[in-house]
Amino acid sequence: MVRILKYIPPALCLFLAACRTAGQAGLRVEEAEVRGDSLSPLFKAGVLVRIYYGYYDKHEVQRGDIVVCRFSFSRDPLIKIARAVPGDRFALEERPDGVSLLLVNGAVLENSAGRPYEFTGRRKRMLGVYARDYRGVIPPGSYLLLGDAAEGSLDSGRFGLAAREVIVGKAAR
Repeated sequence: MVRILKYIPPALCLFLAACRTAGQAGLRVEEAEVRGDSLSPLFKAGVLVRIYYGYYDKHEVQRGDIVVCRFSFSRDPLIKIARAVPGDRFALEERPDGVSLLLVNGAVLENSAGRPYEFTGRRKRMLGVYARDYRGVIPPGSYLLLGDAAEGSLDSGRFGLAAREVIVGKAAR
């Protein structure tokens, strides 16, 4: 989750100027403070990020992008990492201890610290349903969004694949 601190005027943002040059007039930039640990170790609580609202109006979401999402269940926007995009293959691989690892395009998915994402219980069942129903392929207009905590957070392991419509911006330091 993030807390909006202040609006950054477009004239102060070189990124915004570059986007406007590329034809992206509707971009709004805000500075926000990361709350919670779902992005740790990538972003720890208290770190300031810039949110580029409207960025994806002109750009495709790429695997690895740090995206800002608005869901009906949360008053504040959430920041997550797009770990799989439409067309990517995904599956759960169960270890002997009952913990499942997530594979994207045949490789075990790891967080920014190199730890594999682990799925158990409800999180494992949630992604298992999507993997079965979509035959292991992320469908058009859907994204696998995860925090950076390998053991889980409020992410696709809890709410499933996310529709493109919930992705409202891009976050960066």
